[in-house]
Amino acid sequence: MDESPKNALDERDADVKPSELTAMVEITAEPELQRPTWSRRLEFILASVGYAVGLGNVWRFPYLCYRSGGGAFLVPYFTMLLLCGIPLLFMEFAIGQYTRLGPVHAFAKICPLFKGVGLATVVISFMFSTYYNVLLSWALFYFFNSFGASHPWMSCNNTWNVLENCSTGFSGNATHLQSASQQFYDDRLLEKTNGIEEAGGLRWELFGCLVVAWVVVYFSIFKGVKSSGKVVYFTAIFPYFILISLLINNVQLPGARDGILYFVTPRWSKLFEVKVWVNAAAQVFNSLGIAFGSMISMASYNKFNNNILRDALIVSLTNSFTSILAGFVIFSAIGYIAHIHNLPVDNIATDGPGLVFVIYPEVLSTMPAFQLWTPLFFFMLLCLGLDSQFATVEVGVTFIKDEFGPKLLRFLKREELLTLVVCALGFLLGIPHITQGGIYVFQLMDHYTAMVSLIFLALFEIVAVCLIFGISRISSMVKKMLGKAPNIYFHACWLVLCPVLMLCILISSIVQFTPAHYGKYTFPLWAECGGWVISLFSIVWIPLGAIHEICNNKGSLIERIKTAMTPKIDLDASEGDLSEKQILNGKTNEKCVTSVT
Repeated sequence: MDESPKNALDERDADVKPSELTAMVEITAEPELQRPTWSRRLEFILASVGYAVGLGNVWRFPYLCYRSGGGAFLVPYFTMLLLCGIPLLFMEFAIGQYTRLGPVHAFAKICPLFKGVGLATVVISFMFSTYYNVLLSWALFYFFNSFGASHPWMSCNNTWNVLENCSTGFSGNATHLQSASQQFYDDRLLEKTNGIEEAGGLRWELFGCLVVAWVVVYFSIFKGVKSSGKVVYFTAIFPYFILISLLINNVQLPGARDGILYFVTPRWSKLFEVKVWVNAAAQVFNSLGIAFGSMISMASYNKFNNNILRDALIVSLTNSFTSILAGFVIFSAIGYIAHIHNLPVDNIATDGPGLVFVIYPEVLSTMPAFQLWTPLFFFMLLCLGLDSQFATVEVGVTFIKDEFGPKLLRFLKREELLTLVVCALGFLLGIPHITQGGIYVFQLMDHYTAMVSLIFLALFEIVAVCLIFGISRISSMVKKMLGKAPNIYFHACWLVLCPVLMLCILISSIVQFTPAHYGKYTFPLWAECGGWVISLFSIVWIPLGAIHEICNNKGSLIERIKTAMTPKIDLDASEGDLSEKQILNGKTNEKCVTSVT
């Protein structure tokens, strides 16, 4: 049941004077200023879990674990989760819940000098949403093709197959051969050209699937947390039924044990490689979705005293559990297919989209009752992807509502139209990815957005919050909300470990940087330059925001910088003194906002 303004006020301090209560009611009586809250605490947890648990848990973590020491990889992984993942997620939850604002306006209050960090998170989230939904259109395409007596990716007798080098199984070391499932992916799903230079025509079937994907996203979030909070009950929980069911089925298949052993057998020597620890930190960071702004946006719809520490632990540990569970599911199936074709697991194990759109369809088609498992698997992928897509789109919607608020709503008349405009724009920007050369656009976009921009953005977020805003102020925010300040563990992580780890990841990424590629195809120079432009477009707002803030301040340059580094949020007032307009509606009462000196 939704919280009304009256119910929200009833939970406040019982000693509030009648005159003050009247003022509060007057504030909350303005419909355009009211900020909704999650109907139930569970909705926020499920939405956060759904966002964190995505396609990367299925196609990235299992392979990374296998390549980075098997069971030994869990040592650096959980170390990085404890030292970096949980503290930073807790920090983002605290920022969103305390300020009741999206990332742009939250950073403008916390650290005006780096207010561009908030805008950069919105930009990178929106860019991510434009091509992430393309993956859902692929999953829909496979889902629609999975019904029938046989699957089209199992045969070499289709019009799209190149018979000279088509194999109905995996080719092993015969590099001149391609599996039927690979040809279905390349020549039926993508109809890919030879490079980004050849855009080719529009893939109309994928166009239709992309329309369906965006329609589902829109109707899931068009009423904000009131609608998405209900959808996540299914989309966040259903994948676990499928993963557990697949695991029970897979472990009974011949060869499954060998695949699982490849996945978990520890290779302790890997722990002495710096790259393994960097990979573990990057996996934790990217999987939890930190620095995308989504966690801040979702937490901004919480009640003021919601237990975000508990929620951060639940989301982090559930995300890790899902990654490990998916690893057992994937490698038990890979062991089975390796047994069938008498090949080493090494020849089949891979990561990325190829795992779920090439390898796993082949695996599913050879299983008993494949007519059941194949549609369920691709429907599970849709659920995993939709939850992540909800959150990234909601970042942009939250920013627009916080920035333009009542004026925009008076123009559009209904809040649902704002969400429709954002979804329509995301759909239009996704069209280049569903041309015949779209896979190259997709790969270039993903490489320079998710791999390059995000690392810079994450480092600046940590600098802005942990080093400039300061640990004492974060602790004060948490104490106001939870009644107890964070312990020394969080202080150490925020002050030292998180900045150092992110700096190490950044340096390692620069040293090990490789240009984008797709298989053996390397991008031309002009495409690489375009990739860097894409990357810079998302992070250029950080220096621009700093310059804008400094220029708008008064005094000497030093005084302007000092003012820009001073928070614009009141941390001295008690919870009862905090502006109801700020807490309930996400808007700042300027009379209550003072600089913290």
